[in-house]
Amino acid sequence: MLFFIHCIDKPDSQELRAENRRHHLEHLSLFKKNIVCAGPTLSEDGEGMTGSVMLVDFPDRSAVEGFMHRDPYTRAQLFQSVRVERWKKVIPASA
Repeated sequence: MLFFIHCIDKPDSQELRAENRRHHLEHLSLFKKNIVCAGPTLSEDGEGMTGSVMLVDFPDRSAVEGFMHRDPYTRAQLFQSVRVERWKKVIPASA
């Protein structure tokens, strides 16, 4: 089941993000088979990271919530908000 995750960082949290980035990436590496794509959202000038977007494939919402709960960014309270929604791929069409 596909899910869209949109996380928005708390204001002025670049240092907190940087301190936890290595551990966050290690956590994501454990779920390579579940992550369709992932990356940070950027400030208008493209220089700063402002949040995260992930498309993930998990059996259900509970599994997504467990994945997010164990993420070092979540544990460090980096995010101002986290939005998780079911998602359907339409384009390009699946074979």
